[in-house]
Amino acid sequence: MVQVKIYGIRDKLGAIRLTLSDMVHMSLVEAFQIPEEEKFQRFFWLERDDFLYPAGRSEHYTIIEILISEGHSDQAKKQLINLIYERTAACGLTANDLEIVLIESPLTNWGINGLPADELELPYRIDL
Repeated sequence: MVQVKIYGIRDKLGAIRLTLSDMVHMSLVEAFQIPEEEKFQRFFWLERDDFLYPAGRSEHYTIIEILISEGHSDQAKKQLINLIYERTAACGLTANDLEIVLIESPLTNWGINGLPADELELPYRIDL
């Protein structure tokens, strides 16, 4: 299970939102083998004054937080991060202006379709 949050400056992120969305999702489908229709993303478009970042980053600075269920291998997580960096270059994002954070949560902490997720039969594997 995956939930994606993407943060950036409103006018910069807005200009690349659709392409960035596709690049991140394609990376998740390849690295974690989630079904293509399992696309859960939220964009947080911040005003310049509300998005502070360190010197050395540009106004294109973007943070991608991906909440994932526990169980994905380190290899799959590293593959995901590498794929996102490779593909988001097409959006004009440099490695210096992109941070990716994977946050793991046990299935017991997810509620889906009225049940704790550890009681669900998922249509895909998470132990890759």
